Amino acid sequence: MKNISILLIAVFISFGCANNNETNAQADNHDVNGLVWHINLEKAIEVAQKESKPILLQFTGSNWCGWCIKLENEVLLTKEFVDWAKDNIVLVKLDFPRPDTQTDAVKKYNRSLMNKYGVRGFPTLFLLDKDAKIILQTGYKAGGPAVYIKHLTDAYSLK
Repeated sequence: MKNISILLIAVFISFGCANNNETNAQADNHDVNGLVWHINLEKAIEVAQKESKPILLQFTGSNWCGWCIKLENEVLLTKEFVDWAKDNIVLVKLDFPRPDTQTDAVKKYNRSLMNKYGVRGFPTLFLLDKDAKIILQTGYKAGGPAVYIKHLTDAYSLK
């Protein structure tokens, strides 16, 4: 009986640790349609350097900004963009929702990067190289995923 109790305690501790690690890993990114969207630029830079990929840094008002929602629906959530992005780019999304339900730390972090990059409206996106140097500043662009992907790849190939 004592061995079973010890075994059960070990199992519960294992599950608790596994769930805690999963929660900590999820704190730095969100999975949307099979794409990892980082919410921490520094972590994304580490990934970009390791994988030698550029970074797409998105500033958005995801639940209130009409052009942001249009960009999401017409480009960022499409199968074509998702398939391309998985192999070619590291994604970062800094959101400014209304009403704001984010923690004070997230708000402060997002606002600090908004100020650093001089963002004045949404959506604003930056294509950064793997070392976080700006290649392109852009926003909504009509034409769907093929046009947007070409816009990003053309800018990156010119750097």
